[in-house]
Order: sequence, then structure tokens, then C-alpha cells
Amino acid sequence: MTQSEISYAVGHLAAGELVGFPTDTVYGVAADPYQEEAVNALAHLKGRDSSKPLAVLVANMDQAISLVKFSDVALDLADEHWPGGLTLVLRRLESVPRWIGDAQARTVGVRCPDHSVALALLEEFGPLVVTSANKSGDRPALNADEAAEVLGGGVAQYIDGNSGGGFPSTVVDLTKPTPFVLRQGPVAV
Repeated sequence: MTQSEISYAVGHLAAGELVGFPTDTVYGVAADPYQEEAVNALAHLKGRDSSKPLAVLVANMDQAISLVKFSDVALDLADEHWPGGLTLVLRRLESVPRWIGDAQARTVGVRCPDHSVALALLEEFGPLVVTSANKSGDRPALNADEAAEVLGGGVAQYIDGNSGGGFPSTVVDLTKPTPFVLRQGPVAV
């Protein structure tokens, strides 16, 4: 990965286009969360029901707290497992547009990935709505070539690199009185 690849990716994202990049779990495809049309294009590309929420990746805790309200439990889990393969579902802030996360539940799943390429892009651009690079229900891609084979020209740029373990992140809902694991992944909670 070069700085120019990151700069091109930032330009594509700012223009409302989609960008693919490796993460510590699977190869992902991203959109600017503040552009509703870009988020809808991402769901459409995957063939995903638009009512099914997409997670937001962040580079650090400062970006995360600009999106969601952290409880003490959430802070402890983030401190222990970020960067890493743990997505925390938390209440979104009132300032966050309704199309980010689950509009009805007013929640957003946030995660800080442990991958140098992902972190470089997130640090340069800011938070991104991200999902695995695959058609909904299919096996996630693990690298740029696999992603391009499945998603083709629907993605403006594929940043080279391999993803981590090939398993989607563990997802924990922290909006109820007791934490609830929605999807088991690489992090045991």
C-alpha cells in the first residue's frame, strides 16, 4: 500500500464511490457513512436488504465517540479488544444520520480493525460504513482479487492486500441490560 493509493481511495469515497480494502477479519468494501446514496449503493451492490444495518469502522476511540454512546462495559471491551475483531452495537448519537446503523433501534455497530491498511484509510478519511466484500450470504472475499471477481466495477478502487483470519468480527449488542452476542467471530466475549 502506498500513500497515493490511500489518497485515491479518499477521493473516491468523498465522491460517493465505493472502495475495497483488507481488514484484520475479511476483505471489506466501504462507503462514506454521511452520504446516504453511497450507503444505499453499498447495500445494493451486495444484494443486501437495506433494512439490515451495516457496521462502521473507526481508526480510534475519538472517531467512535463521535458516533455512539459508550457505557462502562463498552469502554472496557473496546479497551481490551480494539484494535481487533470485535464489533460493539451501541446507541447512536442524535447527531448521527438515521441511515447509519439500525434506523429503528437507533444503534450503530462500531469496530476498530487491527490492520495497517484499514487503519491508514480510516485515519485519513474518517469513519466508514463497511461490509464484507461478497454477495449477501456468500463466503467473504479475503483479498482484492477475490473481491473484484465478485463485485467487479461496482467498486471504484480495490486496495491490494490480504485480510486476516477470514472470519467476520464478533458482534456484541450492548444496548440491553445484559450484553448479547449477535454473531460469534474471532473474539470470544
